[in-house]
Amino acid sequence: MPSSSTSDSSGPKGWIAMGLVALALFGNFYVYDSVGPVAELLVQQLGFTDTQIGSLNAIYSIPNVVLIFVGGVLVDRFGAGRMLMLTGATCLLGAVVTATTPHFIPMAAGRLLFGIGAETFNIASLTAVTAWYPVRHTALMMGLTLGAGRVGSFAADLSPAWASWVYARGWQPPLVLSAVIAATSFVASAGYWWFERRYLGDRAREAHAAQPFSWRDALGFGVPYWYLLSLCVLWYAVMLAFRSTFAIKYFQQGHGLSLAAAGAINSYVFLAALFATPLFGWVCDRTGRYAGMLAFGALLLPVSLLVMSASTLGLGLGTVLIGISFSLVPAAMWPMVSRLVEPSRFGTAIGLMWVAQNAGIAGANLAAGWLNDVYGASAANPAGYKPMMTFFTGASALGFVFAVLLWRHRPGAAAPSLAEP
Repeated sequence: MPSSSTSDSSGPKGWIAMGLVALALFGNFYVYDSVGPVAELLVQQLGFTDTQIGSLNAIYSIPNVVLIFVGGVLVDRFGAGRMLMLTGATCLLGAVVTATTPHFIPMAAGRLLFGIGAETFNIASLTAVTAWYPVRHTALMMGLTLGAGRVGSFAADLSPAWASWVYARGWQPPLVLSAVIAATSFVASAGYWWFERRYLGDRAREAHAAQPFSWRDALGFGVPYWYLLSLCVLWYAVMLAFRSTFAIKYFQQGHGLSLAAAGAINSYVFLAALFATPLFGWVCDRTGRYAGMLAFGALLLPVSLLVMSASTLGLGLGTVLIGISFSLVPAAMWPMVSRLVEPSRFGTAIGLMWVAQNAGIAGANLAAGWLNDVYGASAANPAGYKPMMTFFTGASALGFVFAVLLWRHRPGAAAPSLAEP
């Protein structure tokens, strides 16, 4: 747990630092979610299959099954600012490669490169928050910066409407637009690195001083941490494989919506999260009831999928429920990690979670694409999407089970109690 003797960096400098992190996350989230809106164009104009569409996001996750753990250790070793800048540059290069070719293999290589940088980028951003706000307002600041990332995803979903002239020119201009936005993320990351060195300096290095890595330390994180890791894998696998890869296509072909309407309704997820994530983070800081809020947020995901599967009339409500889930779970999950492990092990603990998480996301993307192809999911056969939705609902329900186990481990306890042996 963070030392109580460490005071938070409040005032203008802390807010400027968080503003730079927020801008960097905006661009990073936009690029990740840029595949969903262009998915049908890739099918129509380039002849991609659903398995290939799923692979474009699955391949983002595959290298992180190994590399993200290394990334967490590197963040602990070299600091948040430096790693934010280096991985921001890697993400920019990946976005550029993705946008320059109509062929699946090089396009997938670009997404692979983006994935190599993006997950370590996200660890570095969370570590940056704990460097400036290690004791008080941790969940609030994580909520605000993640909320800015959600704005990036929200903008990507709505891009067929606000950038309709870009989509009218085919599959490539929307991906070029995402590369331009990746460039703004890199600039913000480089700015944060300079700002951290200039104004945080030795205190950042002291708070997150690296120690030699030991598997014994990782395996000794405690039972609550492993429940949290299991929930993380299942919840994010369903959330990102559905919302970021197949949701827009499912709304178009499974429920007859236009591309603009499908993108708009999918954006409700982040419209809700934009406001709710900081609010729930503030509530977590005030009450300490992380586990109970986490369980409720996990429950909303399978409920929302059932609502959307029932009828077209349930799409709006279902996506709003997903948005609330997407606000509650991260608002409670990541601050809880910072209270379950030592500050010097925060990057390692997050990295270990994201190793498993990315394996789940990759598997869920590939499984969903395979199910759609096998059952012939299309506009002419909307029933072909039912196996995919059943798969997502079942996996998210299992995630809720782990959330309940975490909650019951210390019934009603605040996060500091969860960190006790």
